[in-house]
Amino acid sequence: MDRKELTRARVAEVFDTLRELSHWMYDHPETAYQEKESSARLVQFLRDAGFEVEYPAYGLDTAFAARVGTDGPHVVICAEYDALPKIGHACGHNIIATAALGAGYALAPLTDELGFRLTVLGTPAEEHYGGKVDLIEAGAFNDATAAMMIHPAPLDVVDPNVIAVAHIDVEFHGKEAHASAYPQLGVNALDAFVQAYVNIATLRQALYPTDKIHGIITHGGDAPNIIPAYTRSSWYVRAESRQRLDELMTKVLACFEAAATATGCSHHVDHVGHTYEELISNELMVELFQKNAGRLGRLMLRGDDLPPSQTGSTDMGNVSKLVPTIHPMLSINSMPAVNHQPEFASHTVTPAGDKAIEDGAVAMAWTVIDLAEGDLWDDL
Repeated sequence: MDRKELTRARVAEVFDTLRELSHWMYDHPETAYQEKESSARLVQFLRDAGFEVEYPAYGLDTAFAARVGTDGPHVVICAEYDALPKIGHACGHNIIATAALGAGYALAPLTDELGFRLTVLGTPAEEHYGGKVDLIEAGAFNDATAAMMIHPAPLDVVDPNVIAVAHIDVEFHGKEAHASAYPQLGVNALDAFVQAYVNIATLRQALYPTDKIHGIITHGGDAPNIIPAYTRSSWYVRAESRQRLDELMTKVLACFEAAATATGCSHHVDHVGHTYEELISNELMVELFQKNAGRLGRLMLRGDDLPPSQTGSTDMGNVSKLVPTIHPMLSINSMPAVNHQPEFASHTVTPAGDKAIEDGAVAMAWTVIDLAEGDLWDDL
């Protein structure tokens, strides 16, 4: 049996376990940095498979590093496992994590034979704070030769358009007063938020298709008959590149400052977590993964085949600035449901969702085998 068929057989060997683990994660979603049960179960699988596991790892309670192999280039397969608030695994991190485990399990017996080292890296808090940036700063990728992961989606896309994002919280501070008897004595922080929202909406007509600004209000006041003295809102600001994001942020921050000035409020902007960089997909790994996925029956689109505005963001972008990286999207046949909808979460535990675990694990394993058998490490 050749190496690729061996790895396919090894994924099949543990597929039922991976599927059960993915479905368990769907039923037990944990949000950023709270992934205690999920990380523990993933770690147990890897320990049982013979990996040397560091857990917790790199100063993060829910991160782990499962290692195998003694010498050679270092491949990092990233596992994400945090869920979204309220809507659970609506981005499919249960599939990401279990596909990473499957690829690691499949490749483990080949590391010494093919002369590479392998780490299945548990990366918490992708959905909000940017756990991979914490891991970068702690040295988790210092000697990495290549990094990869897969991500479920409505479509198969080998090199998706992934853009930069910053997360900010904005507070406006005013002064309470009786809303009916003495409104003239109040300073309305809700008016400041509303004005800021209008300012952002006005700015949108002058943005590029890849510039995105999304916001919600998280505190708007305490009672209708009290002039709100405090409001808080959360915002994501995205752009095609980190350079463009920095330019856009200057304009966005001016919208909040103008609203404060117009209403007589003070304001404070808090940068939450890390800024995510745009993703740079390594072309050689893209070509290898696309060919391997095609062998599994997946005809992968290229990012250029999609509208330029059809984008997302991930802290894997930060990894890609340091290490040759791929982040393919695998279809779970969810249409019309898309990522970050409850219906998408439900699709992660269908046969199509389960198939993405298997295909993702096999395609990643085969891509690593291609790199090792061809000694292509210096071509990355």
